[in-house]
Amino acid sequence: MTTLTVTAKGQVTIKQDLLRHLGISSGQKIEVIPLPDGKVMIQAARRGHDISEVFGILTPENKAHISLTLEEINEISRKGWAGEA
Repeated sequence: MTTLTVTAKGQVTIKQDLLRHLGISSGQKIEVIPLPDGKVMIQAARRGHDISEVFGILTPENKAHISLTLEEINEISRKGWAGEA
């Protein structure tokens, strides 16, 4: 078991051995999930996308309101979900 200290600002530094155990690297986000009896679960944040990120991904770059073919829509959608857009 590892004991962590809470600073005056309410912050906690998670030690490197715990970060390695969780598979978390520098700059990555973590999720803290409250559990019953005052416990929490800490895990690496999922790298998936939130459904709200879908809105607007099919908007053409030039904003000229051009019509798109199904193939163009599919390609824009693929790039958006792959994080390439």
